[in-house]
Amino acid sequence: MTSLSTVMAQHANPVEMLRNSAIGMYVYPVVAPEFTNWRDEQGAWRNSAVLFDQTHHMDELIVEGPDAEAFLAFVGINGFGNFNTSRAKHFVPVTPAGHVIGDMIIFRERTDKFVLVGRAPTANWVRFQAAAGEWKVRLFHDPRSNSRPDGERVLRTHYRFQIQGPDAPAIFDKINGGPVKDIPFFHVDWINVGSKKVQALRHGMAGAPGLEIWGPYADKHYIQSTILQAARDIGVNLVQVGSRAYSTNTLESGWIPSPLPGIYTGDGMMADYRDWLGADSYETAGSIGGSFVSDNIEDYYVNPFELGYGFYIGWKKDDFIGKAALQKMKDGPNRQKVTFEWNKEDVLKVIASGLEDGTPYKWIDFPQPNYASSSADMVMQGDKMVGMSMFNGYSYNERCFLSLGVVAPDVKVDDVLTMKWGEPETTGKTSTEQHKQTDIRVRVAPTPYAKAARETYAESWRTKA
Repeated sequence: MTSLSTVMAQHANPVEMLRNSAIGMYVYPVVAPEFTNWRDEQGAWRNSAVLFDQTHHMDELIVEGPDAEAFLAFVGINGFGNFNTSRAKHFVPVTPAGHVIGDMIIFRERTDKFVLVGRAPTANWVRFQAAAGEWKVRLFHDPRSNSRPDGERVLRTHYRFQIQGPDAPAIFDKINGGPVKDIPFFHVDWINVGSKKVQALRHGMAGAPGLEIWGPYADKHYIQSTILQAARDIGVNLVQVGSRAYSTNTLESGWIPSPLPGIYTGDGMMADYRDWLGADSYETAGSIGGSFVSDNIEDYYVNPFELGYGFYIGWKKDDFIGKAALQKMKDGPNRQKVTFEWNKEDVLKVIASGLEDGTPYKWIDFPQPNYASSSADMVMQGDKMVGMSMFNGYSYNERCFLSLGVVAPDVKVDDVLTMKWGEPETTGKTSTEQHKQTDIRVRVAPTPYAKAARETYAESWRTKA
């Protein structure tokens, strides 16, 4: 079988392989790009209510069996001491060297059954650990929908919707047939949606209140139409959010969704993992975009402390993958996660270049110019690189371009730095047109950027930041 290891051997180094990937733009599949327009859709999660269709863009992995809890506690950094049924956690695994692989939301449905939802790198890592070990667990993997289904029928195990915004509670009371009891943050309970009982997670993605609900995929149309009709019945402007606006909500709330999985280096377990991953996997076919070019793939990795996840770590667990490495990292120095606020005049300069003769600067797409699976743009303080911009886009609510990334520990909020925008050389990426590189000034801002997300979230990495 052709594996990640096989493909890596065909390239000078993993950076060269990923920077020249021809996979194209990262696509949020199936859901319409826009239902109204992405500006109004962004504004609605701040001003009224939105309906996110999260059915198609995430992997779902069910882990069950007598060893399910012990297995997942070994694979992830999280403590499991307070993880009862009807709870959820932000599940984060790392490599033996302490590098973040990715993250998923993990739900505990029974003592011996967990459901993980999120991007492919974490699902793949968990699947490998189950295959390589001797754990008494059973796994069922439902990968995300095809990015380009080309008219073919798309089926999932579950639908997944989220309703959030200041008017969301009124919609929940209507579809429930009465007031919904208060569900604590990241707890799960049952509510009614018309004639169906569904599970609901108290959640939020841009600082606004909301619930995430899911159930059998066969019920998707009924659930969706019941929600939309309930909003109409009570006169609430419930806005369906398309795939263009959906991914930008995290710019306001501060979660970096696509750090490069730290799996391309290391011997032993890591070499076995690269042999196990197929040539069609996310990790093999994905791409790196941006101005930062290094021959050392580890320069693109991050650790949990840099993403604000250090307090998740279950130090009292006997052992888990990466524990020894994280113990050495915890006292730093570690970079810090921040929001970069892009200078308006510099953004307009880049846009104007597309209306002039000659080679333009790298195109800034609205609402999101991410053109690769993982982004890495250099952030400079004078001639010194002090950080990396990793996820970017435009917020209509804040009326500015923002990006999320990491900076050196001595960088302060309100420092003005310079981001290198555009790639310094031609690559094989089909998502990159001919362009020239330029500088964009960026102000270091708090994370989360949105005041509501910073101050009103329940106890989490956001409030601890």
